[in-house]
Amino acid sequence: MKKKSTFSPLLLSPQTTILAAIFDGGVVIGSDSRASMGGEYVSSKTINKVIQVHDRIFCCMAGSLADAQAVIKTAKFQLSFHSVQMEDPPLVIAAASVLKDLCFKNKEELQAGFITAGWDKKKGPQVYVVSLGGMLISQPVTLGGSGSTFIYGYVDAKYKPNMTREECLQFATNALALAMGRDNVSGGVAHLVVITEKGVEHVVVPGNKLPRFHDE
Repeated sequence: MKKKSTFSPLLLSPQTTILAAIFDGGVVIGSDSRASMGGEYVSSKTINKVIQVHDRIFCCMAGSLADAQAVIKTAKFQLSFHSVQMEDPPLVIAAASVLKDLCFKNKEELQAGFITAGWDKKKGPQVYVVSLGGMLISQPVTLGGSGSTFIYGYVDAKYKPNMTREECLQFATNALALAMGRDNVSGGVAHLVVITEKGVEHVVVPGNKLPRFHDE
């Protein structure tokens, strides 16, 4: 029987590679670091697309950089205000819902999509996709961007529930390396963030330290 895919791609085709995956007790979210203009000209090789929106909640942005940054700035303000009102950190679904509402209400003007990942005491590790237009989906693993078209098969074959932290981190690193090796507008370094109940860990893998699967 054909294995059913555990994820659906971010419904946007920006020049990047972003992903997130749940493991046993936490979540890994990551991206490449290349920004391009017009899909061909590489304007930056060092941009960090994994943005912290609250203590244990991060999101990856894709699409128009200006649009994505404006949405994230607004979302961070709303979540900070929400946490003060509730006297408690916001839930991951709350952060994803704020992004969804902003994208939906401004869908005619925005060209941006997001992967939101984090940990909260109510549901533990979670991953949400907010696509162009404001659709919100919960997934155990998801990916997006132009580089994702090269790694659907790898993700379907290699992702499994309840991986260890080390297994999931290696899975995410391999997936980014494969995408960056094939997609000419994905590249630079791999930015990865590991989020658990204990806290947040940032991992940066330089381009010359990424796994190699073929001659480049």
